Formats: sequence, structure tokens, C-alpha cells
Amino acid sequence: MNGLFSGAAARAALRSAHASLEELMASVGVTGLAAAAQSPGLLAAVDQHSAGVRDSLSTDTRPLTAIILAAYAEGVRDAAFKHGWRAPAGAIDWTANDWVLNRLLAVCSLIRTLP
Repeated sequence: MNGLFSGAAARAALRSAHASLEELMASVGVTGLAAAAQSPGLLAAVDQHSAGVRDSLSTDTRPLTAIILAAYAEGVRDAAFKHGWRAPAGAIDWTANDWVLNRLLAVCSLIRTLP
């Protein structure tokens, strides 16, 4: 089978998704999840955002996958940039309650649930 649905294309998409999620975890997830473990307020925000991510993907009958989460995170970043949001330079202040960062952190939390 050739084209978009070939095995090679599927493997390439999966590799790309994993690379994207690894980058997200490195840039947001590691420090954010550690901060959430120490802050009940941030942990609650992450839980709420995780539920929001799941709800926004609920029309899809398939379970969460790396490809779906990577595409979702990319969409959040693209929309945020389009509306003027910029990623913080340097260390992230997790007390700032930044919606975009909290949403991306929720994706990082959901990454940990993938098989």
C-alpha cells in the first residue's frame, strides 16, 4: 500500500509525534509536573485542563495516542502564537496561571497515561 496510509507513513507519523511530545515534556513537562506535585492549586488546574483536553477530543472514538496528543498540543501552540502568546524566555513561573502553559502541561500529564 502506498501513500498516506502506508506502513512507512504511519511509522514516520508516530516517530514525529513521539519527538514532538518528548520536546514538549522537556520544555514544559519536567518542571511543570514537578511544580504541580508541590502545588495543590497547580495540580488542580492541570487536572481540570486534562479533563478539558479529553473533552475536546471526545468526538474521536479512538483512545488517546501519541499522534492525537501531539497534534492537539501543536494546535494549542499555533493558536496561542496566532493570538500573540509567546513562550516565556528562561524558567517558567508556574505561579503565573498561564492558560496556554497549563493546557500544555495537561497534555504532558496525559502523555504519562499512554501505553
